[in-house]
Amino acid sequence: MKAIILHRPGGLDKLELVDLPDPGGPGPGEIRVRIHASSLNFHDLGVVLGKAPTGDRRIPMSDGAGVVEAIGDGVTAFAVGDAVVSTFFPGWLDGEATIAGFATTPGDGIDGYAREIVVASATAFTHAPRGYSHAEAATLTTAGLTAWRALVVEGGIKAGDDVLVLGTGGVSVFALQYAKAMGARVIATSSSDDKLERARALGADHVINYRTHPEWSKPVIDFTGGRGVDHVVEVGGPATLGQSIQAARVGGHIALIGVLTGGAGQVPTAALMVRQQRLHGLVVGSRRHQQDLVRALDGLETRPVVDRSFSLDSIAEAFALQQTGGHFGKIVLEF
Repeated sequence: MKAIILHRPGGLDKLELVDLPDPGGPGPGEIRVRIHASSLNFHDLGVVLGKAPTGDRRIPMSDGAGVVEAIGDGVTAFAVGDAVVSTFFPGWLDGEATIAGFATTPGDGIDGYAREIVVASATAFTHAPRGYSHAEAATLTTAGLTAWRALVVEGGIKAGDDVLVLGTGGVSVFALQYAKAMGARVIATSSSDDKLERARALGADHVINYRTHPEWSKPVIDFTGGRGVDHVVEVGGPATLGQSIQAARVGGHIALIGVLTGGAGQVPTAALMVRQQRLHGLVVGSRRHQQDLVRALDGLETRPVVDRSFSLDSIAEAFALQQTGGHFGKIVLEF
């Protein structure tokens, strides 16, 4: 089977297309899946560039979608021919988070989905939403589920809420779409006026260019009549958190789900305390969360925004595009 391996110490020039032995049939409790698509995430880029230590000859990519080719003894949740999508934490099935790290995450601690065939525990997958292409389904494992958990599971979003999304990457675009589908108002930020217009076309009620408005919390406060937003989907980290705290209402919810501006920095704790806000760090979600997301998507018209698609052997080119930040929504691999 065709697969991509990453040679240490990492780098786009360390990605190699290889032929690997067929993994064979599934054992008890396992399924064999023909993978047809994956999608790129910030975490995958970190692994590929060597910023996240992983094993030599690791197969990258945390997201995978495809079709069940065979089922092992005892598997009742899936049938041959089912369209499925992988989970980010294969061992976190339900309940509160018990994992702090990526030792069990495909494409990082274990081999991922940049390969044609996977044999794994049936609990490492869920059904894909009805009618989704493999490329669309592959965007849900990391980005889609992160947005869902931030707003629905942890945020308890409801109609009439105000939501602030930072940037126009995969998580932020999903958050915009989910929030609008649930009757919320959405404010979106970007440094690109073109991307802001695309966000407006997706339903954003207000847009802010953070280059021309470096203190972007002020127009957020103005737009919400001085109150601030109920939810912030915070993907920046230390360089944006201060503005996010100022943009959120008293008692508001800030979902810290990204570190695009760095892994550490000062937190304005006094402002957070005085405004009595809830700052919640989270990483993707459980299999149960993903099953709930898929059920919701089966009843919604929301579809993922796929910016560009690449073949498996063009994976380095796909990551190069991601590095430039020139995409809107998700970049995918189809094979």
